Order: sequence, then structure tokens, then C-alpha cells
Amino acid sequence: QVQLVESGGGLVQAGDSLRLSCAASGRTLSSFVMGWFRQAPGKEREFVAAISRSGSSTYYSDSVKGRFTIARDNAKNTAFLQMSSLKPEDTAVYYCAAHNKLIIRSRSSDYDYWGQGTQVTVSS
Repeated sequence: QVQLVESGGGLVQAGDSLRLSCAASGRTLSSFVMGWFRQAPGKEREFVAAISRSGSSTYYSDSVKGRFTIARDNAKNTAFLQMSSLKPEDTAVYYCAAHNKLIIRSRSSDYDYWGQGTQVTVSS
């Protein structure tokens, strides 16, 4: 089992940048594919990005491609989501998640472990 804790959320203006962190404990992070999801009020949780166990492969939703970058530091048991050129529509609670299947997945149902979420609010 792995415990995930997100941090780094906050209130920013459109066009600003923000970096979210996801600290893992309980098991070595390198055992898991890591993903980021978000959920805006009244909307379903949606996939944002995912990264393979080694960090060599990444996958993004079309809505964030070119603006967000997912990364990981297995030595520090931490995953990151660097968000740039933020838009008001990026406002949501952001969750990190983990699964130990072989390949990157984008469905929330494929992820076994979840953090508590961190709020990101982008004002116009």
C-alpha cells in the first residue's frame, strides 16, 4: 500500500504557473505508474497526465498538452505536475494517483491509490 499527499495548490491569475507535488510513503514510488487527475465543481473527475515508472514515458490530455509537464523523482518518492499558462478552466481539485499495472493508464478506475487532493484556482 502507498499513501499519497498532494501539495502546492493555490490561487493564481490566468497565465501564471504553479507546481504541484505528490509525496508518497509506504512503498517505493518506482513501483507505480503515477497520474494526475482533476475535478471541477459539478463535473466528473478527468485525466490530466500520467508518467511511467521510470519516467521515460508520459501521456497528457489534449486540454493540457503543451502547458503541463508531469515528472517524478523516484529517489525522493515524489511526483510533480508543473502547470504553465494556466487558464480559469484549469480551476479544480487536483489529485495524484498511483497504480502498479505495466503501462500508463488514463482511466481513473485503473488507479488503486489516491491522494486527498489540492485546490487550484485560476482567476481571470
